[in-house]
Amino acid sequence: MRNVKLRDISELKTGPFGTQLSASEYVSEGIPVINVKNIGYGSIIETGLDCVGANTLKRLSEHILKVGDIVFGRKGSVDRHCLIRKDQEGWMQGSDCIRVRILDDSVYPEFVSYYLLTNAVKMKINNSAVGSTMASLNTDILGDIDIHLPDYIEQKRIALILGTIDKKISKNNMINDYLEEMAKTTYDYWFVQFDFPDENGKPYKSSDGEMIYTDDHIIPKGWKICKIQDIISSICTGLNPRDNFSLGSGNIKYITVKNLTTNGTLDFTGCDTIDESARTIVHNRSDIQIGDILFASIAPLGRCYLIQAEPTDWDINESVFSIRANIDVVTPTFLYLYFMSDAFIKQATSSSTGSIFKGIRISTLLDTELCVPPLSVITQFEDKLASTLSLKSKSCEEIQKLTNLRDWLLPMLMNGQATIEN
Repeated sequence: MRNVKLRDISELKTGPFGTQLSASEYVSEGIPVINVKNIGYGSIIETGLDCVGANTLKRLSEHILKVGDIVFGRKGSVDRHCLIRKDQEGWMQGSDCIRVRILDDSVYPEFVSYYLLTNAVKMKINNSAVGSTMASLNTDILGDIDIHLPDYIEQKRIALILGTIDKKISKNNMINDYLEEMAKTTYDYWFVQFDFPDENGKPYKSSDGEMIYTDDHIIPKGWKICKIQDIISSICTGLNPRDNFSLGSGNIKYITVKNLTTNGTLDFTGCDTIDESARTIVHNRSDIQIGDILFASIAPLGRCYLIQAEPTDWDINESVFSIRANIDVVTPTFLYLYFMSDAFIKQATSSSTGSIFKGIRISTLLDTELCVPPLSVITQFEDKLASTLSLKSKSCEEIQKLTNLRDWLLPMLMNGQATIEN
């Protein structure tokens, strides 16, 4: 085992300055650029990738990424990074990023990536970050991180076993992406295009079902236009630590917007933690329970989670709304899929505010209008989706178990408490 600083085994390089890469150079199709918004915990969030043309990439060739590069964001959740794999080779490093390129042949980049995901390292990064309003990272802070390196073969073994778990998690996420898209497509067909089955089983609007004009909307007869505030029973948020409690002091997961995904799952990777006393303080405000919808209030919107099991070992912070449907009017599933729909995201995004991170206020959300069908139609819709939703629920349970296993193994392997035999 040898101990080194990250700067001793790597080259650290900040992304191109804003004057070098202007927003006008982004194109609809081209070479992907990894920006802060695309950085997860060890992986890339490919939703909303920006692109540049070949000429821009050639001009900024020193920022082209290679397999094994590790990319951190310089602002916001600075403990996050992504590892560049074969599929992303040739992409470009964005302006608000720092690239770590391993130069020591005795160091396995994937091992370093996992090492940087340990709670001890993430805590050091967060505690060392500068800035009063938003955490910021620089090459000096990153370069000063201590890395404890076993021999090369052991590094590969550790990375292999953790990578095997991550591949299974990734496969389940792909399944969830597909199931979520099926549910969203069905929702759109029924409640946006209004082609739900009529009494004869035919598509309502396409079969000349009666439509009425109301409140500047054309909707099926028997439906109504409501505001969000008319169809929910409650809405609340969690609590910011500030002077209330400290992060990293317990085993209770502390859900923030970074843990909510676009496929309707919770990603516990890199999740903050609090202790039991802090959870009691937070829960007095959040009051989350089965059937509630967690809603990421900060852009990109469309990240939600429908709670399906009692949340005994986690809670939420102030950037996450917990929304409870009025079950006399709508079901939790219907409301969840509405929040995930393209129609809502487009409408809500246009109403977002904020100079640093755009988001939606509770008052704005409550005032948002939607078309609400009779409860009998919603129930019929859920019956049709029952098998899809059940499969997704089982997949989510497996993801959580695998994530817990990986997070338990990670520090054990890194500090030598667990070893891998040939």
